[in-house]
Amino acid sequence: MSHQHPATSTTHGSDDPTVPISRTLIDALDTASDTRPAPTGTTTGHDPAGPTIATGMTDIGALPLSVWATAQTSPATQRKGRYVPESTAHPAKMLPAVAAHAIRAYTRPGDLVFDPMAGSGTTLVEAIDAGRRAVGVEYEPHWATVAQANLELARERGHDHDAEIVHGDARQLPFLLPKKYRGQVALIITSPPYGPSTHGQVVTSGTGSQDGKVHKYHHRYGSALDRGNLANVGHHRLLAGFTRILTGCAAVLRPGGHIAITVRPWREHSELIDLPSQIIACGHAAGLVPVERCVALLARVADRELIARGSFFQRDFIRKQREQGLPLHLIAHEDVIVLAKPLTPAAVSSGDGDASRGRWAS
Repeated sequence: MSHQHPATSTTHGSDDPTVPISRTLIDALDTASDTRPAPTGTTTGHDPAGPTIATGMTDIGALPLSVWATAQTSPATQRKGRYVPESTAHPAKMLPAVAAHAIRAYTRPGDLVFDPMAGSGTTLVEAIDAGRRAVGVEYEPHWATVAQANLELARERGHDHDAEIVHGDARQLPFLLPKKYRGQVALIITSPPYGPSTHGQVVTSGTGSQDGKVHKYHHRYGSALDRGNLANVGHHRLLAGFTRILTGCAAVLRPGGHIAITVRPWREHSELIDLPSQIIACGHAAGLVPVERCVALLARVADRELIARGSFFQRDFIRKQREQGLPLHLIAHEDVIVLAKPLTPAAVSSGDGDASRGRWAS
């Protein structure tokens, strides 16, 4: 997935790229202090036409949980022959099996799947391969072109379902997508920009390094000087920007539709930040309801253990942290936060920054 979303406005209003989030709401989710019982009548997402979804927050520890075995084959094997070679350079590719699992679980053939940060087009390819329709938004022109090439490759394989990629800033969805998509999407799959230490590729002395040292490449979200890029801003601006995106997503979702967000905690100056819980806070601010918190494995399930598939830099990072006395382990999974749009309208708590109040393209 790609996560470049430069700001287009600096004043608060309908065009403001960020939406404030209550600090109290974030703190409450960080400490899991919201211990109210889970609302009744929520859907688990396994039946896309399930029962009424209640509104209001819930104890995130009480959400239904499932484990997705999405790394039985390597990422390269999952993409081989299905994605153009240029896709490899994207710094934050979603594992194809994760998108495919979500599509099977939360949609039916013919449904519409949307990715507001489409990157190289993983969500779109997996959607049309599964007989669904797809639309994506991508900010960077290069990755929009690569996503289009991946769609064309999928069509060459015989998957000619409706799919398109739109170039633009996901925080401005009401100004990007045609009105025909409003309230029609069954499933949104996306991810916020996070964990730069987990991304990228390497060159070593054995693979062409000129000075014999290890060098990392294809690990940046565009220009590091672009302060409008959510990957280059502070933690709270990231959450505010992502709330803006989710608010726009809520407008294109059909009632009862789902959003699957892949995310994992990260460490900032050795402090563990519970980003998954904070993303739930973003969803709540956008008027969405948490219905599941799942585990998408990044490790292969063997007979008696999990076989981690950590990258060179993940292993190097763990080694250095252990040398400093921090007992970390290789990441074996990503959280998948599943939110849903209530069947009945509810007040959105994000204030006057509601992205759905903007103009929808004709």
